[in-house]
Amino acid sequence: MNRREAERSQPAPEAEAIERTRTQVDRLCWTGILLGLAFTMTNVQSFAAAGAATWSLPWWAAWLLDPMVSLVLLAVLRAEQATARYGIRTGGWVRGAKWFTLAATYVMNTWQAFADASAALVVLHSVPPLVVFVAAEAVTDLRDKLGEAARGTVVNAGEHPAPDEEPAPKRRVSFEEYLDRARSAWVPGTDVTPAWVREVSGCSRGLSSRLAATLAEEVRG
Repeated sequence: MNRREAERSQPAPEAEAIERTRTQVDRLCWTGILLGLAFTMTNVQSFAAAGAATWSLPWWAAWLLDPMVSLVLLAVLRAEQATARYGIRTGGWVRGAKWFTLAATYVMNTWQAFADASAALVVLHSVPPLVVFVAAEAVTDLRDKLGEAARGTVVNAGEHPAPDEEPAPKRRVSFEEYLDRARSAWVPGTDVTPAWVREVSGCSRGLSSRLAATLAEEVRG
């Protein structure tokens, strides 16, 4: 590999900066989610203990309820984040599990506040579960968008020829070539959408709908 090729193989500085930002955003969001779930633990334990004597068996067992729900929620969130990177949409059971665990955490955390009819306590105990919910929905989308931005900077950087080189003429990519790219990227369970087709084939927005319809018809056939 000569020097010019080695330079081209290095990621663009903008892409490196975006990748660092994506890592920081991912870590901050997950830290906020974990802290929010940790905050709710004592309230859920108090809800589950229902006045049981401190250090009694029911009191200890009540500490298991919140981690049980939180671990399932974290597993679902991590799985959604991983599958979203490959354009794979999760099913209804996955979404249902996420919404049910988030709703369960909210209800158990605010039950006593609503029972006491205390607006201040309702707000206090509503904020952490709602932050967890918002962060859970945003973290995957933020990671994907920052990933797209990083890939865009790499593509743009690669389009500029070296000073002593003439740019190679761009060859028009045919419909069939785009379709072949999408075919090779498709795996069972993939939701064939125009956005997914654009991501895997590099086609234009105007062409992606027709490509998605064609490939979806082939898959159904």
